[in-house]
Parts: sequence; structure tokens; C-alpha cells
Amino acid sequence: MDYRNEIKYMVSEAQLALLENRIGHLISPDRHAGADGTYQIRSLYFDDYYNSCYNENEIGTDPREKFRIRIYNADPGRISLELKRKEHSMTQKLSCLLSEQQCRELMAGRPLPADPAYPPVLQKLNLLMRTRLMRPKVIVEYDRTPFVEKLGNTRVTFDRNIRSSDAVQSFLEKRIPGRPIMPAGRQILEVKYDEFLPDYLCRNLQLSRLRQTTFSKYYLCRRYSLSGTRA
Repeated sequence: MDYRNEIKYMVSEAQLALLENRIGHLISPDRHAGADGTYQIRSLYFDDYYNSCYNENEIGTDPREKFRIRIYNADPGRISLELKRKEHSMTQKLSCLLSEQQCRELMAGRPLPADPAYPPVLQKLNLLMRTRLMRPKVIVEYDRTPFVEKLGNTRVTFDRNIRSSDAVQSFLEKRIPGRPIMPAGRQILEVKYDEFLPDYLCRNLQLSRLRQTTFSKYYLCRRYSLSGTRA
């Protein structure tokens, strides 16, 4: 998969509602969204003994990588392992499917038995779990309203109710304990595209007026977890 542009903005709920209303008739909802136009995303993030992923995000190391296991709508029927790499403000995501048993082993911090048939993403995580003590650290959960546009392979998402949980062993449960990590009334807008962002979207989103953020949801949730205070 090629690298993509990915830009994040911290916005108020009022701004998010306005932008959603503004582009709702210009761009198509993601076909995977529910009747209300949303789905829930839950990700289990890994880090090593030295908290390298967290520290690299904080200081802006380039390039940097993060591993996560992701499910949608708390449904263990489809479980993905993803490796997200950021380089020169561009992102690349590689992924493979996991069985529920594989997921539970990784959730417990146990590397899987060596097997050359594993996809490269799983091979790499398995190796890092043995050599750098990579382990699950935090769950990030939020509600996403996604829109897609074929031009530029563009994706615009409105992410609300971002919450964190240290209950990594409960990752596959229907409901997990969570705590909000954003200041009251603040949400995240993400814009992803390949080579260009369509002009009409750029104009209607008025991105130049929004507050861009470089920190990931993973970083904000880990900072909350490590410090015990809201990000």
C-alpha cells in the first residue's frame, strides 16, 4: 500500500456538527456505517518495554511505527492486526486478519508460535514481542462518522467520544470501562487522501481555519494513562 496524506484537527462539537452538515450532501457516507451514519472503533495498541512508540510520538521521530489490533462495533467476528507507519507527514497502513485465538494470545502478551506462513505484519510483531518485549498497553475507543470520495481517494472522518481504557484483557468484551481523554466538547476531524485533496472539499471544510494537531489518539490515551490526568 502506498503512503497517504493524513491530517488531524482538534475541533469543537459545534464546529464538527457544522462541517458535517456542510459536506453531508457533497460526499458519500461510508457504506460500512450504520443507519445513524456511524460505527464504533476499538483498537488495542502495543508498545515495548521502553515505551518507544509513546516517546517517539511525543518528540516527533520520523519515521515511526505503531502496532494495533482493531475491531468494529465490539464485534470479534473480524479482527485486524495493523502496522501504521508515519514518514515525512505521510502514513502507510499494512494489515492482516487474526483469528480470535491468535488475538487472545497477543492480548495476553504472549508471542505466537513461530510460523513462516504468518503474514509479514504478524511476523514483525511476533519478533518484537520476543526481542523488545512489545506488549498491549492501552485501548482506544471512539465513535466515527465516515465519508468517502473517489477523487484523490479521499476520506473524511468525524471522531467523537474518544476514550481510553487500561483493561487490555477486556478488549473483546461487548462493553469495556472507558474514560474520556479530550477536553470537554473537543473532538477530532481527520482528512486522508492520496496525491490531492479535491478543491471543493478543501473549501467547504475550511481547513486553514482549524487547529491542526500532530498527536495521535494513541498518544493522547497513553499520556492520560501514564500521567493520570486528562490530555
